[in-house]
Amino acid sequence: MPKRNRNVLMQKMTVPFEYPVCFTREVFAGENPLFADTLDRLKEGRRHRAVVYVDGGAAAAHPDLLRRIREYFHAHRERLELAGPPEVLPGGEEAKTGWAAVRDIMTRIGNEHLCRQSFVVAVGGGSVLDMVGFAASLVHRGLRLVRVPTTVLGQNDAGVGVKNGMNEHGMKNFVGTFAPPFAVLNDFSFLPTLADREWIGGVAEAFKVAIIRDGAFFYFLCGKAAAIRGRDLAAMETVVRRCAKLHLDHIRTAGDPFELGSARPLDFGHWAGHKLESLSGYRLGHGQAAALGIALDSDYAARRGMLTPEECGQILDGMASCGLPLWDPLLEQRRADGTLAILAGLEEFREHLGGSLTVTLPQGIGAKVEVHTMNPDLLEQGVQALKDRHDATGG
Repeated sequence: MPKRNRNVLMQKMTVPFEYPVCFTREVFAGENPLFADTLDRLKEGRRHRAVVYVDGGAAAAHPDLLRRIREYFHAHRERLELAGPPEVLPGGEEAKTGWAAVRDIMTRIGNEHLCRQSFVVAVGGGSVLDMVGFAASLVHRGLRLVRVPTTVLGQNDAGVGVKNGMNEHGMKNFVGTFAPPFAVLNDFSFLPTLADREWIGGVAEAFKVAIIRDGAFFYFLCGKAAAIRGRDLAAMETVVRRCAKLHLDHIRTAGDPFELGSARPLDFGHWAGHKLESLSGYRLGHGQAAALGIALDSDYAARRGMLTPEECGQILDGMASCGLPLWDPLLEQRRADGTLAILAGLEEFREHLGGSLTVTLPQGIGAKVEVHTMNPDLLEQGVQALKDRHDATGG
């Protein structure tokens, strides 16, 4: 047994986290008790104070949403108190770029004298959830956050995990915290009003997790591609539920929920996807950029023998059939030294991971492997192959 150093006091602790991820419809209908029951789930015997922030896109698509939120709090006033009217925030990447909105939220929390047992409710897409959650995690070292995701990507990925963040220093999610939410309420009634870009964008995250974790789910996505692209709500509800569960399972069972290690399997395809987002000035939505990254990494895996050509073809065909892009001119953009601009994403990814590059690639459909180097020549070949495919198919 090693001799203990009496000059070192080794501290070790385990802190359990628990939060429900619920699926519902019309979460702010007065007769739906879920929201009130969720805020009161610890049965603390008091009225629960909350501020509510709403994504501008959701507010525009649902003109009565702010009124319904106010009426819901009034209908459940014995348990809930709305600290000021719901506030609308711009959605999309603008929501989480820069410090102004974060400071405004922190200032409002202070002005309303909310305590650590008060609630911050974020209703919107992934960017709004990220930024509002980040602000809430800083005040009093963390208020209780309830997420009400309104997009496919928010409901099946961004909204169910433990991360918050904002874009800064020219990098996606450069600033952020790990702060699990108090609860996540996925309301399917928000999905039918989504624009096509937001409807299909979240499906990229479903392909991502299916390719590396669940072959049966991957083939389900391919088989339901026409229904998904055709905005079949029942098909999309199944996609959201299964994708959210796979993300939650990984966070819970992989042994590194706060990403202290150097591997991030759930970021398969994202080293390139994040870089493409920033290169595009966020013209590309996160889902569309992630799809491009998944396509490039799948081609790379095939060139390395980790996927068969047939499996790679199934991935590309499946995503394309759902309406996800497999090509954008930014893929072939060059830096001053002639190298692909997206390759800077590898260095940014390495830095974000803690100094060692670890990229997750598929090992067949439904399994994964970790690699620590990426061959630029093979990536060049992959970019050309995706361009050739685009030119041949016209899409």
